[in-house]
Amino acid sequence: MHELEKEFNDYRTRMNEKILAQNNKVINRLYNLDTNTYAAGALPVKTKEMLGLVASMVLRCDDCIKYHLGKCKEEGITTDEIYEVFAIANIVGGTIVIPHFRRAVEYWEELGGGMG
Repeated sequence: MHELEKEFNDYRTRMNEKILAQNNKVINRLYNLDTNTYAAGALPVKTKEMLGLVASMVLRCDDCIKYHLGKCKEEGITTDEIYEVFAIANIVGGTIVIPHFRRAVEYWEELGGGMG
């Protein structure tokens, strides 16, 4: 695991543990819905993660982009596929997405995504 990925995952895990430890029923259910939304169903996990990545880019959430890029890497999504996802996100979101696109490319490369 690369340093940027490790830092992101460690922080996310630590903060989620703190949040969930409060045992707030609504928050815990929201987290559970999020987890279940990305589970395999009529759509495979790979497709759901690509959809999540597009939505995250359009909504301009860098943490969400990193999370979905990591999941896309785990699902074996190729760089060619990722760039098609990036293209959709940029078309849907417009030029305001470009700064997030740049950071997404940087993080994808950190995850070991290369050209092709």
